Amino acid sequence: MLNFDDDRYLRIQSGAVGLAGRIHEEVDRALGEGVQNLFFVGSGGAGILMEPAARLLQERSTFPVHQVIPAELVVRGSVHLGPHSLVVMPSLSGTTPESIGALRWCRERGAKVITLTGFAGVPLADEADVSLVNEAADDTSCESFYLQSLLVALSLMHLRGEYDGYAETVAQLGSLPALLLEAKRAFEPRAAEYAARIQDEPFHIVTGAGATWPQAFYYGMCILEEMQWIRTRPVHASDFFHGTLELVEEGVSVILLKGEDSSRLLVERVEKFVPGYTEKMWVLDSADVDLPGVTQEVRSLVSQVVLAALLERLSAHLEVLRDHPLTTRRYYKRVAY
Repeated sequence: MLNFDDDRYLRIQSGAVGLAGRIHEEVDRALGEGVQNLFFVGSGGAGILMEPAARLLQERSTFPVHQVIPAELVVRGSVHLGPHSLVVMPSLSGTTPESIGALRWCRERGAKVITLTGFAGVPLADEADVSLVNEAADDTSCESFYLQSLLVALSLMHLRGEYDGYAETVAQLGSLPALLLEAKRAFEPRAAEYAARIQDEPFHIVTGAGATWPQAFYYGMCILEEMQWIRTRPVHASDFFHGTLELVEEGVSVILLKGEDSSRLLVERVEKFVPGYTEKMWVLDSADVDLPGVTQEVRSLVSQVVLAALLERLSAHLEVLRDHPLTTRRYYKRVAY
């Protein structure tokens, strides 16, 4: 595979799944200490990647869950956050200023803070009540954060008697890194082909629903916009017909991300509409990926993880074809803002 290290990938994603025991232990401890609600608090892409876990809990658990942006939490506050709150805060670098400010703000109010970082010895790791570190980088952080936050949600539901089959699900997640590696390898020719087709496209509409919506949002904002300077319009599939459909015309590129939960129907509605108005539609479907040994229930929980793994291959080819490294920035961490 182009510019790819198999062993590194397996090490990082296995490291994420390997935190299952520690995550379960910390969630159990927090519940024992009387925690009454959970906050996912992340900046930018890391925050977006918490959404599938947050939504899973909102849909399948009665435990109060909030997902908020750190900078906004600090300036607006929340009557729900206090000594009985558990805060899960992701940051790959562990140095994001808004997240550091939010961590201190949360701790001042007595909340317990667990941080998920890609490095030790960074502010978010050093100042947290609990620091969980899994080495990662931009090209591997998606799957890592998705998996860690999913483990938080599964542990919470299991401990509250709201999720059966926890041990079996975690066991299946343990096999996922190797399966994702094979999925990437199988997808490589298609990634190269599609990158060649879209390398000069000036604009993309990217859509998804359920757990694939955060991946559509993340890929459009953090990869195509931030890392490739390509204009995008990420839009939830259910909102596609409330404005964005008027931008669809001949020559407009539309990327659809299909998962395997009940919201798949919302993406299929867009899939039926778009070909009548533009020939440039690309559908990436997690159901097309072979994951032997993974049940349909677990597949529905990890559709976003699978799509993130495949889209990384597209990114790897785009940066070469467009002569635009994914690390190149104009402003991010380069100028004051």
